[in-house]
Amino acid sequence: MSTTVAASSSAPGTIDVQSLVAQLMAVANQPVTALNTQIATEQTQLSDFGTISGMVSSLQTTMTQLSVDASTNSATSSNTAAVTPTANSTAVAGSYAVNISNLAQAQSLVSAGQASSSTAISNGTATTVTFAFGTTAGTTFTANGSAAKSITIDSTNNTLSGIAAAINAANMGVTATLINDGSATAPYHIALTSNSTGASNSLQITTAGGDGTINTLLAYNPAGTMNMTQTVAAQNANFTLNSIAISSASNTVANAIQGVSLTLGSVTTAPVTLTVGPNTQGVTSDITSFTNAYNALWNQLKTVSSFGSSPTSGGATAAGDLAGNSTIRMMMSQMQSVLDTATTPASGGSLSYLAQIGVAMQTDGTLSVNSAMLNTALTNKFSDVGNLLTSATGVINNMNSWANAVLAPGNGLIPSATSAINSTITDQQNKISQINAQNTILQAQYLQQYTNLNMLLTSMNSTSTYLAQQFASAKN
Repeated sequence: MSTTVAASSSAPGTIDVQSLVAQLMAVANQPVTALNTQIATEQTQLSDFGTISGMVSSLQTTMTQLSVDASTNSATSSNTAAVTPTANSTAVAGSYAVNISNLAQAQSLVSAGQASSSTAISNGTATTVTFAFGTTAGTTFTANGSAAKSITIDSTNNTLSGIAAAINAANMGVTATLINDGSATAPYHIALTSNSTGASNSLQITTAGGDGTINTLLAYNPAGTMNMTQTVAAQNANFTLNSIAISSASNTVANAIQGVSLTLGSVTTAPVTLTVGPNTQGVTSDITSFTNAYNALWNQLKTVSSFGSSPTSGGATAAGDLAGNSTIRMMMSQMQSVLDTATTPASGGSLSYLAQIGVAMQTDGTLSVNSAMLNTALTNKFSDVGNLLTSATGVINNMNSWANAVLAPGNGLIPSATSAINSTITDQQNKISQINAQNTILQAQYLQQYTNLNMLLTSMNSTSTYLAQQFASAKN
């Protein structure tokens, strides 16, 4: 390979050493440039495998949800504003009529009005305010077993806002709020609300010490002084389930129906029908999510492994970063094999292929869903669909086993492929380090050689000039 010497910026007749050495080193560094290009390509491949790994995990997520919904019942309500049911894996099929006479409530109390929220309302002598929870029947208060809690009101917090802040800071199951009713003389009130619903969470508020002002403001003792006014009574939710009377301290009822939690939302004027049965809606949604995730993964694998096309084949397309990669080809082959292999469902199921429920593989390798066919299968053969999907040899188990094998740390298809790429990158980086070390020595040699040559040329130029002068003198 020829090297062009740049026009010398040195003395006439000598070599521009720096320019020449730079050109020579550019040639010597070409292997480094090529290795860096290869490393950039391999790092892109690592990124592609990272994307694919995430998409396999996303596919597994959809399969997990599909497996749950295909093997459990769901609960529906004819009036979700009144009752919203949520089924778990132990829910048993059945139908129930619910009538709600009242909802659970938390007790609310309000104080007498005050002229200001920031003016002291006592002389500052310490007053202990004690809050207890229990059931009130007339003038009888029966504690519910939880410990009573107290706060102290003194000169540091004896304003309406200070009292509210002290109650809230104590975090004792009561929320205090300042209310301004807009009246001219005494607009400010403290409103107290129990944080828990139910008849057993009524408040008893007593005071001790002080000048009696705090007692006048806050006392609420059914068996004694009641200076606060009740605006909402504590009560249980009361409803019937298939004519069986049920009372609950909360509007969320966990144990009335096996495996079903009920959220009560409003009083009813007509029975609400709850139906516990096959989760057809959930499975339909899950299958759509599964096919979308499968297709996204499949298309990504096709794109990164494509060899591209030339203009003569209908328009040029670039090859994928992993064109022809054996790991990608194996993954695609295995994905199709899992879906093409007949399952042997448990419990005598009649279905062996996804295509039998309307999930069919297209010529391009993606899946499509025939909604009508799927709906018919779920309506008429829900248990068989569940077996096809969730049995030990079902589609979900088989596909999940494939995904686990692909992602398995160490020897999975993707970890093995990325490990090999990382090893190659490490080798290439070591080669670059070796070449750079060699080129550092080579550059120093070039500089020394061509500097010495310049010195020789300078000496020769001096001799030539001297001889020319001598010849000129001899002629004269």
